[in-house]
Amino acid sequence: MSREEQSRPEALFPLFAGLETLPGVGPKAAKAFEGLGVTRPKDLLYLLPHSGIDRALRRSVREVVPPATLTVEVEIGRHVPPRRKGGPYRIHVRDARVEFWLVYFHARAEALARLLPTGQRRLVSGKVELFDGIAQMVHPDHVLRVEEAGEIPAYEPVYPLAAGLTQRLVGKAVQAALTRLPAVAEWIDPGLVQREGWPDWPGALALAHGPTDAAGLAFTHPARQRLAYDELFAHQLTLSIARSTLRKGKGVVTEGDGTLRDKVLKSLPYAPTAAQIRALREIAADMARPLRMNRLLQGDVGAGKTLVAFQALLIAVEAGGQGVMMAPTEILARQHFEGLAPLARAAGVRLELLTGRDRGPERAMKLEDLAMGRIPILVGTHAVFQKDVAFKDLRLAVVDEQHRFGVAQRMELGSKGRAVDVLVMTATPIPRSLALAMHGDMDVSVLDEKPAGRKPIRTAMVSAERLDEVVDHLRRAVAEGRQAYWVCPLVEESEVVDYASAEERFRHLRAALGDRVGLVHGQLPPAEKDAAMARFVAGETSVLVATTVIEVGVNVPNATIMVIEQAESFGLAQLHQLRGRVGRGEADSTCLLLYQPPLNETGRRRLTTIRDTEDGFRIAEEDLAMRGAGDLIGTAQSGLPRFRVADLERQAGLMALAQSDARKLLLDDPDLASPRGKAARMLLWLMDQDRALRLMSVG
Repeated sequence: MSREEQSRPEALFPLFAGLETLPGVGPKAAKAFEGLGVTRPKDLLYLLPHSGIDRALRRSVREVVPPATLTVEVEIGRHVPPRRKGGPYRIHVRDARVEFWLVYFHARAEALARLLPTGQRRLVSGKVELFDGIAQMVHPDHVLRVEEAGEIPAYEPVYPLAAGLTQRLVGKAVQAALTRLPAVAEWIDPGLVQREGWPDWPGALALAHGPTDAAGLAFTHPARQRLAYDELFAHQLTLSIARSTLRKGKGVVTEGDGTLRDKVLKSLPYAPTAAQIRALREIAADMARPLRMNRLLQGDVGAGKTLVAFQALLIAVEAGGQGVMMAPTEILARQHFEGLAPLARAAGVRLELLTGRDRGPERAMKLEDLAMGRIPILVGTHAVFQKDVAFKDLRLAVVDEQHRFGVAQRMELGSKGRAVDVLVMTATPIPRSLALAMHGDMDVSVLDEKPAGRKPIRTAMVSAERLDEVVDHLRRAVAEGRQAYWVCPLVEESEVVDYASAEERFRHLRAALGDRVGLVHGQLPPAEKDAAMARFVAGETSVLVATTVIEVGVNVPNATIMVIEQAESFGLAQLHQLRGRVGRGEADSTCLLLYQPPLNETGRRRLTTIRDTEDGFRIAEEDLAMRGAGDLIGTAQSGLPRFRVADLERQAGLMALAQSDARKLLLDDPDLASPRGKAARMLLWLMDQDRALRLMSVG
């Protein structure tokens, strides 16, 4: 027995036993259940029916309009075996008003004679259809003696199935799992239960698995709302425990005198926005507390996150410490380094770059300077995680995450310094419900306005039939000294095919515009990719043909035109990120969405959304509505929990409620020792969130 199982409350053992301990579930069925993600009786509790069948008892076929499901009592008449092999076996029956046929294929006569003996009465339930004007029921779902009528529910739930499972088997297994519910205390705030009119936990499960009509299947039904809330509450409780454990880790008070920050602000040609000032104030207040900061800086493309992050790093330096900024890729780390260099010069602070490419004496030199505190600010890739990288006094880590940095990595980061403050930046505007699901352990600062001088980008939809006009437009722009991106579609998941399509567009544009056209794609070796980007940044090439490798972080102020080919094949968030690559300089910028007509409904909705707004948060909400949470950020690496009942798109309000409820419970009862706290511990075990309890015992 593993350590976790030893500490699991005994009351839950029956729910965590093997599926084969349920009556009627053998090894084969247990294996089939795995296809539904069900491995224990507990999982069956949350395998909810997705639809239902009305099986209310009727007097006669006459009461329904075929084709329809019918449950009726009949008197069994004569059996008519098939005339030829494989033909239908018919049984003549009569209800209270009319006669009709039961029909079976490939049936054994003696079995049917036992099941439906002539002259007796039986209850049959199944789909009735008309055949040559006469009603017939092919292969009834249920055949019962009249006294067994209670065995058919008036409204039968329909469950999801996987290969090797039948409705009957799933239904029986669920009912068996429901008999194992332990007596538990209420873990939700009683006031909330009362206000929402929610049933208790066993009552909610009984109602969700025993709907009496279609309304009982809706996500708005109180029983389903309550079960969804349980999942969201357990999740938010886990994040809140992670957050308070992180905060218990004594932080270092980091306060600066503002001298370096002032130098940077004086060097800027524009004033920071109100949102930037607010975010920086929130960060500075966190850093000045003796608790560890764990904050998310969320800002749309071009909202000026870099300035805020650099000012935060300067607070660490003003206080006599060091700061580090980490990016997911080498190209991005290099870009951050180049972007921060002028700010560092203005502040008079040494800035260094450390990536996997640093080797030999040069690397050794940097590491020594870092350990001695001679490098106040370091920019790097995850290479700064390596064992041999030591800081003299690391105070702040800024992480530029493209969704690849989960709670676990955020915790690991803290081990580099005594108690490093953590600031995570994301350029992907995430709807509030998802931000809470992914970053509920963090405090959030939002940059919701564009810095002065950022001009709006004119966005237009252009049919691919007008390709030649677009190329002419480019020719004129290039002649005026402007630069453009041309993004090729992802043809298939295969890099090679994408590369071929990019090559072909590159040759076509080169023929039209001459040798000022460059090409960059996923198949190129990193050094060549960097060189092609560098030529474009330096203005040696005017048009850069690219697959989506340019999506993240590239900054070329002179690039004012973005052409996205087959724009309908990209997701909303991707289109928004790509468009954000232009509009970074003084000149007016344009984004052309080239599409292949005719557009389907989804494609049209996507492109008109991008055309009509530049607000990343609105775009993200629309994206969530169109695609669902998992797709929005690629479930595999999203760090997004998989909920069985809760629906993040439609129950965003519940998520926010769960967060405030979880934080309040921990505030009132940090050790979860009160009666409600103990009930909440039971919920965490039940939802497989017990690692949060282990965190508590550590913290």
